[in-house]
Amino acid sequence: MQNFGRLEEARKFQAKMTQAEVVSQIVKQTGIHKLDVQVVVKLLFQVIKNTMISGESVHFKGFGKFVNKKRARKIARNLATNTALILDEHYVPTMKPARNFMMQIREQAKA
Repeated sequence: MQNFGRLEEARKFQAKMTQAEVVSQIVKQTGIHKLDVQVVVKLLFQVIKNTMISGESVHFKGFGKFVNKKRARKIARNLATNTALILDEHYVPTMKPARNFMMQIREQAKA
């Protein structure tokens, strides 16, 4: 239990940016009206969600892919009641970052 340094390091990367903060950053950098940016950001996420719901993936070059990852059928255990549960095969939405994006994050973490 001596991983206090790693815990602090992990907390440093858990800072969150809200949708409103993303919109504000775009407004600052482009000068486009805030309401227009809000509509575009909401539409972007809606398109990504609808595309993934239909079973397709979404790819942004240099950023990554949003894909539905297949999880196999498995037996799990409810620890409270000590009973077995069968979890059927299902899909989970995931984001796979692009290689250069991952490398940039790793380099930033080292600094």
